[in-house]
Amino acid sequence: MGRELETPLFDRIAGDTPLLLNVPHAGTELPDSLRSRLCPEALDLRDTDWHMDRIARDILPDGASLMAARLSRYVVDLNRPKEDVPLYTGATTGLISTIDFDGTPIYREGKEPDEADRTARIADFWQPYHAALAAEIERIRSAHGFCLLLDVHSIRSRVPRLFEGRLPDLNLGTNSGASCARPLSDSAFEALEASCFSAVRDGRFKGGFITRHYGEPARNVHALQIEIAQDCYMLEESPWTYLPEKADRLKQALAALVAAMVEFGSTLESKQQ
Repeated sequence: MGRELETPLFDRIAGDTPLLLNVPHAGTELPDSLRSRLCPEALDLRDTDWHMDRIARDILPDGASLMAARLSRYVVDLNRPKEDVPLYTGATTGLISTIDFDGTPIYREGKEPDEADRTARIADFWQPYHAALAAEIERIRSAHGFCLLLDVHSIRSRVPRLFEGRLPDLNLGTNSGASCARPLSDSAFEALEASCFSAVRDGRFKGGFITRHYGEPARNVHALQIEIAQDCYMLEESPWTYLPEKADRLKQALAALVAAMVEFGSTLESKQQ
């Protein structure tokens, strides 16, 4: 079992295996100075990856590592580049977004962030999180010769502004194959296809900044993103209730995905010997 640590920005379990689960969007904490500037409707935090930190802990194998952000994505989006370059064509949200996924303003009129505010949030929140994540990846890579990163996300199954129709249940992202070795991508996707859920690879969600930036197979850092339709495990409306029976089925599928990553890691370890 790893050491469990807390900071104002994230919770962390420092394990002793090559596997790292990262959960950047499940946080719900807001600085008081920001809370007072948000519209009342925005305080419902509807774009949160609800319960993903809980699910990640439940599927975490013995000895694996975990990082989970505590702050809401409305403070700063940890899965966007600090330069705020769009990762997808079409409608999206930004690093420090002023709208939610539906395009609704989240700030009270006249309370939107200015450039100084944006610069401060990057320095105070984005940079420390990514410094810690980069250090954790390097700690694992140095200890084992490689690191296997799973970036864990969820989203409402229907967001018309972002995508047509209903999202598939399980959306695996590998940056079109660039963020991990092909055998890992194949075995991970096979595990998802074998579940009772619909699955797609590199569809609408190919992986955000974390997957694209840290996934470097040439350096033995292999990164995958999983984006989960929230109606697989919860109510998709306030109060965003966790549904244990549905969540248990989802966790079985995710555990199979994690097992495929662990098996790939065992293959890499055997090659190093």
